[in-house]
Amino acid sequence: MASPFAAPLTAALTPQGPTGHAIADLSSRVGTGERHRILHVFRAPVGGLFRHVIDLTRLQAEAGHAVGLVCDASTGGERAERTLADLTPYLALGVTRVPMRRNPHASDLHVLRTVRSQALAVGADVLHGHGAKGGVFARLAPLGRAGRGVIRAYTPHGGSYNYRPGTTLHRVYMAAEQVMARATDLFLFESEYVASRHAAFAGGSPRLERIVHNGIAEAEFAAVETADDPFDLVYVGELREAKGLPVLLRALARLRGQGRELRLLMVGSGPDTESIAAMAENLGLRHAIAFEPPQAIRPVLGRGRVMVVPSLAESLPYVVLEAAAAGQPLVATNVGGIPEIFGAFSSDLVPPGDCEALSAAILHILDEEPSRRQGRARALSNSLRTRFSMNRMATDVLCGYAAAFSAKRTRTASVPATA
Repeated sequence: MASPFAAPLTAALTPQGPTGHAIADLSSRVGTGERHRILHVFRAPVGGLFRHVIDLTRLQAEAGHAVGLVCDASTGGERAERTLADLTPYLALGVTRVPMRRNPHASDLHVLRTVRSQALAVGADVLHGHGAKGGVFARLAPLGRAGRGVIRAYTPHGGSYNYRPGTTLHRVYMAAEQVMARATDLFLFESEYVASRHAAFAGGSPRLERIVHNGIAEAEFAAVETADDPFDLVYVGELREAKGLPVLLRALARLRGQGRELRLLMVGSGPDTESIAAMAENLGLRHAIAFEPPQAIRPVLGRGRVMVVPSLAESLPYVVLEAAAAGQPLVATNVGGIPEIFGAFSSDLVPPGDCEALSAAILHILDEEPSRRQGRARALSNSLRTRFSMNRMATDVLCGYAAAFSAKRTRTASVPATA
């Protein structure tokens, strides 16, 4: 029998399409009536970034725009293949998959040529890059004279902005962001946190920017039913140390050492799967943790009493939005854009990397009177409805495009004609 710690290295993603009432024409809301040919460029078809692109693709297509994707061919596995196949009716401009490396590599030149070729072939007038690598390809793909009417938009999803300030990698990536800002018509930051990091460390001359929070569908606000004999704690996401998993394991070991026989369900995969599993073994947690591969989040939420998000760095994680919307009691760290999600409830967040504080927060919420715990979770859910609407997210993105096109036309008109 395979070890329960040997989860397959596939990607977690929980895409949600628009649900409920039919979507109004989003383009008419921004007052332009223009229809665009939009190419979304990103690296890995996994996780929250992929979900964000999927949601935008569906909403933009339903609003009458032609949409296509360019993404990595080597990640995502069968799960990504199925999701992209399901998305086909919304992809008038198709899907182009090409191998992309996570870190800078000579093969990036081939990807730039591929993005250029596809953009010209489909007549794209919006190149929208997502994440650090997607942002490079969408902003730097050379289009020549054909690209004079094209806008380049960029949505960071944490990534390079989450490196610790002062480190060599942080300085290198922020210097690169300064350079690429000159080729950026529109920044669409998913959180105030990332916008502030960009202003502080990439800076440069002012650019057109919008803060567009990730959005979730109305159906995701329905409460999930708790399973019989649930786990005490549940974690959903990548298995990597940057997600604070060593801190969570130490907190669990600490609580069990105090006589609390707590059980943890961990759902996901990632580059640190083996080291996380080994640490669990060394801490004597083998029988206290169940490891499972990536899967849809809502059924998982019902299998745990409390969800724990121990991240050391984040932007605006969908997993927190999804759990909070569903009324799942949460213990989360005070990092990145998570306080923007919690809003008035942000005092409940714990410092990142603090095993003692995480243990105390877990114990507090588990021992809290159930009606009080559920009441606070439902109050947080209610606070998200208007602030993190999926339709609002799509409308704000289209408003950003419209502003970028207007600014580009103004700049073009102000340039004197050459003889």
